[in-house]
Amino acid sequence: MTVEVSNKDTRVDAAAISEIFRALGDPTRLAIYELVRTVGPAEGHTNADLANSVSQIAREFDLSLSTVSHHLKELRRAGLIRCERRGQFVYCSTDRRILEQLEAFFRR
Repeated sequence: MTVEVSNKDTRVDAAAISEIFRALGDPTRLAIYELVRTVGPAEGHTNADLANSVSQIAREFDLSLSTVSHHLKELRRAGLIRCERRGQFVYCSTDRRILEQLEAFFRR
């Protein structure tokens, strides 16, 4: 099922919205997403950038890298974040387009 939204003729797929809610339904994933969202986009190797690295996220939540990787995979699958490898580090940032689609969906 596709839900049509009037703003900018954006189409929001009900299955995609369901996947977003499923991904954010886990308290740890929600906290990880909130951390990535509040730090901002990863650009260069600034302090904010390092806060978005997978290893820093693992330290922040006292989780193993494999557990964080699993949660990040679910957030990526839902389209909520993007991950980019730079050298030996992987940096995460939010995908603002998804937030715009959700906002359009809720304003319907």
